[in-house]
Amino acid sequence: MSEGKHIAIAGATGAVGIEMMKCLEERNFPVASIKLLASARSAGKTMTFNGKTIEVEELTHDSFEGVDIAFFSAGGGTSKEFAPSAAKAGAIVIDNSSAFRMDEDVPLIVPEVNPEAAKNTPKGIIANPNCTTIISLMALAPLHEKYGLKSIIASSYQAVSGSGQAGIEELNQQMDALVNNKEIEINCYPKQIVSNVIPHVDVFQEGGYTKEELKMLNESRKILGLTDLKVTCTCVRVPVMRSHSVSITAAFEKPISVEDARAAFAGKPGIKVVDSPEEELYPVPLDTTCKDDCLVGRIREDKVIDNALALWVVGDQVRKGAALNAVQIGEIL
Repeated sequence: MSEGKHIAIAGATGAVGIEMMKCLEERNFPVASIKLLASARSAGKTMTFNGKTIEVEELTHDSFEGVDIAFFSAGGGTSKEFAPSAAKAGAIVIDNSSAFRMDEDVPLIVPEVNPEAAKNTPKGIIANPNCTTIISLMALAPLHEKYGLKSIIASSYQAVSGSGQAGIEELNQQMDALVNNKEIEINCYPKQIVSNVIPHVDVFQEGGYTKEELKMLNESRKILGLTDLKVTCTCVRVPVMRSHSVSITAAFEKPISVEDARAAFAGKPGIKVVDSPEEELYPVPLDTTCKDDCLVGRIREDKVIDNALALWVVGDQVRKGAALNAVQIGEIL
């Protein structure tokens, strides 16, 4: 263990922080020591890592002395305030928030897609992409590699856990109210989520798109190095606990068939094909919940756009869409 890395997790008591700890344990990440950091409210709590009980410390600007890698999972405001302090102390920051994703001096990395970007970190900060972007690019990157991606038309079906514990509690409470004929309370979402879908994820921007939808555009361009990539996305919250699904129509520079796509996916890490319509085999959120791999299916030649495929990709947004992706970046380092 003495040859391992000195690790800190900011936001250790949150869902993504807890999942990061699980990923570090399961993947036998070489950890010499670990600091679990959170707000003053959570300081003093104890958590278990690799069989040892560790006390959670309050996150401060002085928390990172001697830290090699600092994972941030506490939200954009916390990252903006404390990540520069961690980098100044000599740590490489791997940030799960949107705070630095579009900063020209901060690489935005999906390890299976652009691991080489981790070599250049002028600010000592690496950004984790948005969960929906990660899951989508796990399916699109192998196709882009061979056929040249031109455009993406996507609709996401996003689980309530993407809103944190508040989203999970809201769905649970509304399901209970529906079953027991009680009044349904609405707090977390702008509309009732049980027995419903809400085409509204994040804040609306000029032009009618939400921040979440524009992340798919801007982040995909940066990760793939395609400044002219065309992306239209509609993000929808659905009454599913965990794992996001994305319906994608992708157009390419070169002709591409279903068989070509299957061959492109073969052997690629982190993505598996589940696609047998005659057997009613296709990915669903429960298939990926708490699992590492993203699944792709419903692969069809598009009937409207030339050189285009329609496909359906599903992945656990807490794991591959957040915690696992961050830990994989740490493995590159």
